[in-house]
Amino acid sequence: MTVLLLSILVISELGFMVFELTRSSEKKEWTTKRIILSAAQLVIFFLMVLLPGIDTSFRFKGLIIMLVLRIAVSGIFLLINRKNAKTKKKAAIVLGGLSGAVLIATSTIPAFLFTDYEGRPTTGPYKVLQADAILIDRSRVEEFENDGSYREVPVYFFYPEGATEKMPLVIFSHGAFGYYQSNASMFMELASNGYVVASIEHPYHSIFTHDSTGKTIIADSGFLNDAMTIGSSDVSEAEVFEVTSKWMALRTADMNFAIDSFKAKDTDSWYIKDDQKDGVLTAVSLIDTTKIGLIGHSMGGATAVTCGRRDDISAAVDLDGTMLGENLGINGDEIIINEEPYHTPLLNFQNQEHHDQAVEAEKQGYVFSNNIILKNADTAYCTYFANSGHMDFTDLPLFSPVLAKNLGTGDVDNVVMIDTLNGLVVRFFDCYLKGEGSFSVNEHY
Repeated sequence: MTVLLLSILVISELGFMVFELTRSSEKKEWTTKRIILSAAQLVIFFLMVLLPGIDTSFRFKGLIIMLVLRIAVSGIFLLINRKNAKTKKKAAIVLGGLSGAVLIATSTIPAFLFTDYEGRPTTGPYKVLQADAILIDRSRVEEFENDGSYREVPVYFFYPEGATEKMPLVIFSHGAFGYYQSNASMFMELASNGYVVASIEHPYHSIFTHDSTGKTIIADSGFLNDAMTIGSSDVSEAEVFEVTSKWMALRTADMNFAIDSFKAKDTDSWYIKDDQKDGVLTAVSLIDTTKIGLIGHSMGGATAVTCGRRDDISAAVDLDGTMLGENLGINGDEIIINEEPYHTPLLNFQNQEHHDQAVEAEKQGYVFSNNIILKNADTAYCTYFANSGHMDFTDLPLFSPVLAKNLGTGDVDNVVMIDTLNGLVVRFFDCYLKGEGSFSVNEHY
């Protein structure tokens, strides 16, 4: 429908241009027609809102604003030219038509980049509410700033509406350049089934977030450069370890601080906006601090696994993350892996490529952290989604297939995969946080 809308608007724009080139209109006459055309385009848009795929969300806000502005600007020019009897120049007509077509095309780009995805249906009995706060770690100075400010960890709660009994807490950590909503459908599914979910952000590693002053924090350029550098093939294991160990130290410190903060429930030390206070206090009051699960995607998964070694963590899930936090050092050009037994029940999901690499590492005797941790775990499950890619473990392919494809997706049905993934995560936490039922996974899905 977006293509149809774009075609209608561009054709009307170019059609008006061609029509005017065959005539000799005065400026005021041309401007009047220009206003009528823009108004007609706006009416066409709102009529097409009745059709699927067209709406008034952020995807089309640029188009709406552009059409309204064109009407307003044309109205001003009409007032200016109301006594102007000069003929509109052909060059100006062509320029106006072509620029109008370009404006329409560029203002509809968000509609092509993003879908009208509004999450997946939930299966639990609860409706889900959300609230947010910022945890301020006064034991750490923010290393990305030079003003002496403390490290802040934004947290977004997803919790059951109307619940009164205590519930397990699941803490989520996003991947590199991700943000708190990267797996929102999973948070909604968990919360609808009786969990409090706390999705934390890692400022300067997330694509963007906000601090307690309201300032927007975007991903650090140094972090981006390091990520691109270690992705090249001519970087040694020692260089990779030097960079990734710093990343993991930051992220595990964030998650450990969040765990301790949720257990302490000292909300007076948190930054909470007035309109979020009731929601945050309700979410925190529901948390059963003896039942805490961790989960994350990519580096967030690695963070969950390493923090999952704490005695107060009951279960951990790694969504397609290489367990970088378990790399302890370098011996020559070989990574030293933490070989201590892993006591917390662990569930590891892998995409097709990572599964193939893990199998090859096992065959060749190549050191791979995931294989070692899973082998040394008291209770561990590992499965993979055939033909999946790294970003298929998030909601991004459903929200923006174009962006997700550029970041790494496979050839899977994303609706089926995300529903299957979310269902497995709920069953795993049901088993190890609630003590309900048993858990098993297929070799692959």
